[in-house]
Amino acid sequence: MKVLATALLFASLAAPCMAQDKAAPANPLVAEARARYNGVKNNILKAAESMPEENYSFSPSKDERPFIAVAAHVADAQTGTCSAVKGETKRGDAGTKKTKAELLEALKASFDLCDAAFDALTDASATAINNNRSNLGRMWGNIGHDMEQYAILAAYMRQKGVKPPSAQN
Repeated sequence: MKVLATALLFASLAAPCMAQDKAAPANPLVAEARARYNGVKNNILKAAESMPEENYSFSPSKDERPFIAVAAHVADAQTGTCSAVKGETKRGDAGTKKTKAELLEALKASFDLCDAAFDALTDASATAINNNRSNLGRMWGNIGHDMEQYAILAAYMRQKGVKPPSAQN
């Protein structure tokens, strides 16, 4: 009887611990993409905020875009991609921005647009095809592009003695 009581006690104590496995999110495909997007979004915003304005015109060579143009390219590309996922057609104007404050405003607006696109996306709507691309494929393409552009921004920052966000602890 003591063995049975001990076993029942153990089972009643262990059950809540075993039941703590996290349930899968409602839209696991979109949730996974959004997690990667949020990571690169944070890095890009922190890079744009932490690079001193006097270095926004920095370019490692005459053949490469300056920091401000790379960041503006992120904003304009995102505006096009994320508006398409939302069923809209928008073009960004971040490439016309001349100051850090103006660029940050355009960059944040493009991330707000992408946040809204993710908010509206479900695993079911992620497979909708528009111009031969699925919505989720477009969002993953945007994430890959953002990561590529962040790598450029981070390299520029290092050349100017500024530690990139992804290298900070």
